[in-house]
Amino acid sequence: APAPLEGMRVLDLGCGAGRDAYVLAQMVGEGGEVTGVDMTEAQLDVARAYEEFHREAFGYAKSNVRFLHGFIESLADVPELQPSEQFDVIVSNCVLNLSPDKPAVLREAFRLLRPGGELYFSDIYASRRVPSSLHSHKELWGECISGALYWHDFLTLAKSAGFHDPRLVADAPVDVTDETLRALVAPIEFYSATYRLFKLPLAGSAEDAERGGLEGYRCEDYGLAAAYLGTIPDAEKVFSLDKGHRFDAGKIVPVCGNTYNMLKQSRLGRHFRFYGG
Repeated sequence: APAPLEGMRVLDLGCGAGRDAYVLAQMVGEGGEVTGVDMTEAQLDVARAYEEFHREAFGYAKSNVRFLHGFIESLADVPELQPSEQFDVIVSNCVLNLSPDKPAVLREAFRLLRPGGELYFSDIYASRRVPSSLHSHKELWGECISGALYWHDFLTLAKSAGFHDPRLVADAPVDVTDETLRALVAPIEFYSATYRLFKLPLAGSAEDAERGGLEGYRCEDYGLAAAYLGTIPDAEKVFSLDKGHRFDAGKIVPVCGNTYNMLKQSRLGRHFRFYGG
């Protein structure tokens, strides 16, 4: 989960039986709130059955979780999720690739995030487009393989939805160990990857960038820098924004304009000291 989350409002897409949602409920604390959405009523029944148990275990006066039935492609159909800009953070774990309308999922996430909010999620990606003939293969679909997005298609969809500079946090190869399935998908390579996408405006000029906008998917050097204060729980010594940006506590690190604004204009801002802006 993308720390810090204390006091945040978090949406868990495809929450299933609520395991991740309850972990998040503890991380946001009693002053925060977690909403889980899933399309399967049976899973939601399981999640709701443990709501009081976790409230007592966390020592909260009232529960800080709620579970809603809905489809992640059409969250506006859920009455509680019709108002836009409700959430500070949206998370999901291996859900996007199972959606039949991935662009709609990204658009809905963007709509529901507050300015400066973040979509943080893990999923399976492919080194090239998966043939449509494999999309209906039950085993490959169940293994989150046949629905995997081609890397570059994902980046295009994310930017089209308004997430102008997707950041890769971590990735690792996924081995298709079954020989029959491997023969079906060869020579495509698959990867498990975690991305973070910030809802920040697109800058039309250097002046816009200085006011907090992103300059598309590129890195411009304006002589900016940031120093991590070491104040994020469980990351007191080092904070990693993504694979390319590691911040040791107390060290001034030169950053591009986009990274500067991702840090400064998001919930991360109070954990950094900024220079040159």
